[in-house]
Amino acid sequence: MNAIHPLALLSAFVLEEGRTWGEVAEDFQRKDAAAIIDRDGPRRHNLLRGRGMSKTTDIAGVALALLLTQAPARSRSYIYAADADQAALFMDALAGMVGRTPGLPGAVEVGARTVTVRRGGASLSVETSDGASAFGLRPWLIIVDELGIWPSTANMRRLWSAIVSALPKVPGSRLIVIGTAGSPNGLGAKVWHEAETSEEWRASRNPGPSPWWTPGEIAATLRSLTAAEYRRLILCEWAEGDDALTSPEDVAAAIRSKPLVLPPYPGTAYFAALDLGTRRDLSAFVIGHSEQRQGGRVTVVDRLTYWRPGAGKAGRVDLSEVEETVKRLAREYRVGAVLYDRHQAEGLTQGLDRAGVTVEEFVFSAASVNTLARSLFIALRDRALEMPEDSELVEQFVATHIVETNTGVKLSNPVGAHDDIPTVIGMLHLKLVERGDTGRAALTVPRSGTPIKRTTQGPDRREVSRSAALRGLARDAASLPIGALGRRMGR
Repeated sequence: MNAIHPLALLSAFVLEEGRTWGEVAEDFQRKDAAAIIDRDGPRRHNLLRGRGMSKTTDIAGVALALLLTQAPARSRSYIYAADADQAALFMDALAGMVGRTPGLPGAVEVGARTVTVRRGGASLSVETSDGASAFGLRPWLIIVDELGIWPSTANMRRLWSAIVSALPKVPGSRLIVIGTAGSPNGLGAKVWHEAETSEEWRASRNPGPSPWWTPGEIAATLRSLTAAEYRRLILCEWAEGDDALTSPEDVAAAIRSKPLVLPPYPGTAYFAALDLGTRRDLSAFVIGHSEQRQGGRVTVVDRLTYWRPGAGKAGRVDLSEVEETVKRLAREYRVGAVLYDRHQAEGLTQGLDRAGVTVEEFVFSAASVNTLARSLFIALRDRALEMPEDSELVEQFVATHIVETNTGVKLSNPVGAHDDIPTVIGMLHLKLVERGDTGRAALTVPRSGTPIKRTTQGPDRREVSRSAALRGLARDAASLPIGALGRRMGR
């Protein structure tokens, strides 16, 4: 296929929708592809694009076209992705083009991690993100996917050093960095700044929203992301991943002025959550239930109790007082379980368990804190929380931030502030989301005059679907499908 121009070959690749790349490509896609293919231009390319703008598909197609037309015989090319899932997406896109395009299956051999041109033996392999093993490679083409979200670790910095130092080893070699923006203090931002100012690089920035998204898809994406996430992932801006959890307006919308405490209601499924602090932090305890209202499911906080460390108690919370209060209220509301953090309250919850109160550990893993933060953000925004009027509660919710981590996001409180109450309400909300309970029970009298029968109000078909989506949210924080929850949930 050496007689075929790589851009013409790329244009003939068949995509999932059945049309060719050349039929659907926008001008920015064509310009990026042509620049990479051009032998006389810069050999290093840094492409920033918003989410959904065909990054993976385009570069998979460009790489395949180059392997078939320009790559020297038996040359080796490599792709380094942010994680195994992202690498698998790249290989799936490449394998799909090979399988759908006439003539390619016989010309290219596709394996689990390697694509090889049968004639000449040029290959492209997915490599592990191990800095030490990358030294010594002689790549003809290197693709670095989502550099903007690579963690700032010694290993990843070593890997980047190995990548850039390998390029001069092979005449005509190329480097393609593609992805969205991330932290302004990360490796990706540093490389982007170099690409913008160096003649050795071509820097191409194409912010979203994607030109083929519908207005509804754009609106759903806006609702699904925090402000910093939207700036980074859609607008391609190098922005700090630190956002306020909520706004004063959203907190005010979630507050009920009276009554401050809702008494137990027969037939209601109550749950509770405990966040225990002994010295610097508050200890907070909440009881709540879930209700189906006209606008959707709402988590109702029936009762909030908290304890503040005091100077008269050597700066500590009286844990015996906490235990007795939790026992009394758990029995009063007949709570299904008290959620707790084992690292905080193992001893206290043993006493609760002996007293007949059901306790359930809330595991604070990277996935669960990510899910908790995102679901609390959505619940506040979509009016899916009802909370009592309390100055400490309001102050903590307004002060709490969502910060980005290597595995997602988490709640964070500035120095001198607390996030105990948002955390404990988030634990409760997640539990109720997982259960999908309607909450209130009803008494019905059949027309036949048979005795009164207590029944629990069941969700309609739409609500069953919604509950399934919410359960999925709690199970998989790493790829949280927030967009599925974008409907407005009024009171």
